[in-house]
Amino acid sequence: MRYDQYQRTPGCAVEACLEVIGGKWKGAILHYLLGGTRRFGELRRLLPAVTQRMLTNQLRELERDGVITRTVYAEVPPRVEYALTELGRALGPLLALVREWGDAYFTRHPAMLGAEAADDSGAAHAGRAERLVGDREGRNSPAELQR
Repeated sequence: MRYDQYQRTPGCAVEACLEVIGGKWKGAILHYLLGGTRRFGELRRLLPAVTQRMLTNQLRELERDGVITRTVYAEVPPRVEYALTELGRALGPLLALVREWGDAYFTRHPAMLGAEAADDSGAAHAGRAERLVGDREGRNSPAELQR
C-alpha cells in the first residue's frame, strides 16, 4: 500500500524508505545500477528469475520515486537505459550495509544457499554467498550468479 502522506512519527522515515526500496527485485536492481548505467536487456540477463512485466513495474516505481532515471534513445530497435539519480546514489551506503547483513545471514544460515552449503569446509558456502551478493560495483555476470 502506498501512502499519499506519512504521519510524522519516529518510524515514519524508515517506513517511507522501505516503501521506496522495498519490493522483491528493487534491491537487486539498485545493486546493479550502483555499478553504472544499464540497459533493460542487461538487467533482464542479470536477473534471470524476474519476469519482464515485474522488472518493468519495479523500474517504473523506482523512476516514479525519483531513485532512477530512464532514458529512451530514438533508435531502431529502441534503446532504453536506466541510471541512478543523485537520490539513488545516496542509497549506496545503505545497500552496502544490507549486503553485509546478508553475508552475515548466509554465514549463520548456510542452508539458505541450497545444496552447496552442505559442504563441511564452508568453501562452497563462502563462494556462493559472494557470487549471490555480488561485488560492490554490481559487476557479477549472470553465469556467476547461477553457479
